[in-house]
Amino acid sequence: MRDVYFDHAATTPVDARVLEAMLPYLREHYGNASELHRRGREARAAVERARAQLAAAIGANEREIVFTSGGSEADTLAVVGFAQALEPGHLIASAVEHPAVTESVRFLQKHADWDVSFVPVDEHGRVDVDAYSAAFRSDTRLASVMLANNVVGTLQPVAELARIAHERGAVFHTDAVQAVGSVPVNVAGLGVDMLSLSGHKLYAPKGVGALYVRRGTRLTPVVQGGGQERGLRSGTENVAGIVGLGAAVELAVQALPESRPRLAALRDRIVAGLMAAVAEIDYLGHPTDRLPGNVCVSVRYIEGESMVLKLDALGIAASSGSACASKSLEPSHVILAMGRDAVAAHGSLRLSLGRENDAADAAYFLEVFPGVVEQLRAMSPLYARG
Repeated sequence: MRDVYFDHAATTPVDARVLEAMLPYLREHYGNASELHRRGREARAAVERARAQLAAAIGANEREIVFTSGGSEADTLAVVGFAQALEPGHLIASAVEHPAVTESVRFLQKHADWDVSFVPVDEHGRVDVDAYSAAFRSDTRLASVMLANNVVGTLQPVAELARIAHERGAVFHTDAVQAVGSVPVNVAGLGVDMLSLSGHKLYAPKGVGALYVRRGTRLTPVVQGGGQERGLRSGTENVAGIVGLGAAVELAVQALPESRPRLAALRDRIVAGLMAAVAEIDYLGHPTDRLPGNVCVSVRYIEGESMVLKLDALGIAASSGSACASKSLEPSHVILAMGRDAVAAHGSLRLSLGRENDAADAAYFLEVFPGVVEQLRAMSPLYARG
């Protein structure tokens, strides 16, 4: 039995080179980056080096990078921090956003008198550009649409969406947590005002992320305290984590010319094998404009959780829908928004490939998965009726 990890969209292992970069800041260089003594200056220098690495990776200025505890905090700072700097108005989000965005939007709707429009997506999970454009009002202040979907891997036309927002006088934010390190990301090319990312999606540790904030974009902090990160994110800096994030982003961008086509080829091999071997299975997400390592399918008559557990017993780690909502019994809001019914949403399986996966992993999955489906369908009353 192989040990296969196909859940990189949920989290990645820490790269050995990233850990090596971090270790000195967990041991001898342990100073507080806000202090003036030698150890504090060492820590501050490390934070600023990482800030420069991250800025270079996404085409930003170093002063436009704000370190956070992760992608969810970065999304909250972007949405709530922006809204709280203004009088209540109207904001737009897509129907397939990560809960970090949707819950921030709903918080503003419930507690701060903001009006919200959720824009629909097509059958591939891409935003309906016409509906998006029509959703803008004279008081629309902010639009937030993710760059890459965490469930089905669909890439959104963010450059076009940001241009429309700016033409209407609104600020544009994108959640790029799944995209950075998997596809090229350049904030100038995208034309975004704010962009969120997270370390543990690109081989850095959990508990560190960042928000790009274009110069001139007004924000109010959502974490109060000592005023670190230019007053936008208080709290003693996670120096080792920030160092790891900087190293991981730099390594991921360097590897993109090799990693992106390799993962896309591996993804396509798995999809072709699934379509040939399993009946009544749907490939979800955009057929071409998607993350290179994302495979999301819906298998009729069986539940995603059952597939995950069966695969786990065979040494394969995968997920059903979004790991961020895995404790919920509700079907994936992303798959429902794409026009699929609850049965299809409950029967979803997501494989997210990473740099350590190879052809042998794909072959092993394709060898065992048809048997998993056969076993589960044999126990399914839905399949018996179908």
